[in-house]
Amino acid sequence: MKESLYKPAIVLLLCCTSLSLSCGTKRNIIVNVPQKTSLSLSNENKKAKYLDYREEFKKLLNKKKLLLPFSELITEAYQKVNHQPILVTKFLPEKNLQILLDYLEKCDEHGLDTTLFYIPDIKEKLAAVNASKSSDSLRAYQNLVKLELATATALIRYSMILQYGLVNPGIIYTETQYSTPTLQPDSITIMHVFEVKDLKKYLDSIQPKSSAYIKLQKTLIAAKENSSTTTDEIRKSLVVNMERLRWKNRPIEEKYVSVNIPGFTLDMIDKGKSILRMKVCVGEKGQWETPQLGSKIFRIQVNPVWNIPQSIARDEISKNAAQDRYYLSNSNIKVYKKGVLIRNSESINWSTVNLDEYSFQQQPGAENALGKIKFLFENKSSVYLHDTPHKVFDQPMRAISHGCIRVQKPLELAYALFEKGSKYELIKNAMQNGYPRAKFIDLPQQIPIRIDYFTVGLDAKGTVHYYKDIYDQDPILYKAITKQF
Repeated sequence: MKESLYKPAIVLLLCCTSLSLSCGTKRNIIVNVPQKTSLSLSNENKKAKYLDYREEFKKLLNKKKLLLPFSELITEAYQKVNHQPILVTKFLPEKNLQILLDYLEKCDEHGLDTTLFYIPDIKEKLAAVNASKSSDSLRAYQNLVKLELATATALIRYSMILQYGLVNPGIIYTETQYSTPTLQPDSITIMHVFEVKDLKKYLDSIQPKSSAYIKLQKTLIAAKENSSTTTDEIRKSLVVNMERLRWKNRPIEEKYVSVNIPGFTLDMIDKGKSILRMKVCVGEKGQWETPQLGSKIFRIQVNPVWNIPQSIARDEISKNAAQDRYYLSNSNIKVYKKGVLIRNSESINWSTVNLDEYSFQQQPGAENALGKIKFLFENKSSVYLHDTPHKVFDQPMRAISHGCIRVQKPLELAYALFEKGSKYELIKNAMQNGYPRAKFIDLPQQIPIRIDYFTVGLDAKGTVHYYKDIYDQDPILYKAITKQF
């Protein structure tokens, strides 16, 4: 018999006739192609027997298909190798499946539940392979395929969760709540799992590396060890914020602006470190909540004009004008009716007019709600960063704006964005000008901005801080996480 005729079956059944198996004492398992005739089988019969095994793999694969993550891609992976086991042929002989089980059983260190990874199923299939008898090679092969599919399911799911998160934020939030570019697993990343050779090295490589994640992970482990002194609220906070840190929504650029809504903070990040930190005010809970978003700051306006949104004009400006006929002029607010400037807004009865016909525009100056500068970036919520003339940054609760973000140190932020040069000097001088005029200045290079929602974070010294869940977002995410278990 030629070697080439026997080799496919040998590769199909673990590349050898005896294996040293994990999870218990060493045991030989003989897995032979079933033969009803002698070794002088014709080439056609031999090919038919090989195809019988391939069809058995297909049958079991189709039966498990609905339970597989990324089932179409997994099916494609096995089609490319003529429906042969891929993972167990590499990991079973060297007892690497036990390494995988060790990592999966410690998944609670990532705030994950072991039920996500079918650990009992892998152990059961592994025990069945251990117990397989050489006299029943078909049953032995079926057990082998079941172990292969259970291993693929667990490894791919664990791998994708650690690298991309368990929950897709684009699904649990509306577009107005979350519009940050967030990567999801692609086919190359998923298929790479089948190419892994050193399993431990690979599992170590997908551990999230950010200092914040590692710190929260250690805190969660410590909380588990001291469960009597750790509240369920703290544990849930750690779980949901580690999930947020797993989302692939960081900009690829080394320098970017990072705003944390619950922490009321803004950081300029450069090469992984904060080079500038300041307090901010964010949107009030309810209709004015600041959204989570990702964009790029491309322009600033010095001594800005505030085109007052219709909702604010209706709920606040017109009511103030109705109570005080000089409110608009004293606040340096121009009024337009159907685009035409109104010269005598004091004569209008604002409690009776149709406000849909009017628009309001606050001019640059000391009373302007945007202060001396605003920082512009594209987004569907019309949100931007801006200065403020009001002394509000000593307040502990700073969810007080209409959705935009008020910054404590606008000039320092401008310097961090523009750096030293003629444009920065122009900004500084324009902000200090006694007769302000609105002026747009483009950034020499657009700078990414991320507006995030972390209720647990680190300060400059690496100390863990817990922030009030001002928009009640933690329970929503925690429910979505536990729904996957």
